Amino acid sequence: MRPVSYKASDGLPIHGSLPLPVGVAPKNLPTILFVHGGPWARDTWGYSGYVQWLANRGYAVLQVNFRGSTGYGKRFVSLDNGPALRENSVRDIGAFLDRLQTDPALDRTRFAVTGGSYGGYMCYATAIRYGDRLRAANCVVAISNWVTFLENTQSYRRDLRRVEYGDERDPAQRAQLTAISPLTHVADLRIPLMVVTGHNDPRVPESEANQMVA
Repeated sequence: MRPVSYKASDGLPIHGSLPLPVGVAPKNLPTILFVHGGPWARDTWGYSGYVQWLANRGYAVLQVNFRGSTGYGKRFVSLDNGPALRENSVRDIGAFLDRLQTDPALDRTRFAVTGGSYGGYMCYATAIRYGDRLRAANCVVAISNWVTFLENTQSYRRDLRRVEYGDERDPAQRAQLTAISPLTHVADLRIPLMVVTGHNDPRVPESEANQMVA
């Protein structure tokens, strides 16, 4: 496990970790960018069965605590709130890709991205924005359209999600939410995409995934 830190395009320090496979020379490793959900969450140095499974198969696994993650203070958590700031967290992923594609331990030609729920949105957005640096994406229960997500997620979650993501009932915010939705830019996707969704998921409805693969 290696700590990884870098400054985003606006100078904000972003931290993460890079578990490496044991018993394999740390050179030219294929790399999985694993984006956590939330965004009120944080990847720590604790044990993850999924990360360990990937490492056991020879992959390096980049875990990024982009802006909006917990554990770095209240200001850091709020830096992605609302549609106007949302894509800054995606740019944080780009800064890490810039940093790690010069790392001799990693094979810059074999990077892929995965993530679930909010991390699934980040997976879609990263695949679209930085597809020229990635080989594939596996996006799980992922938000593809912010407007339909907010309209169709379970009602008990809706008000809290609007505070974080924006209010689709406000015309100006609705336009911004549409503009930053991965579905709006799906024609720009140029890499293989696997979509995993749950038929009865109350958080991110199955229809979200169906929009991306229709």
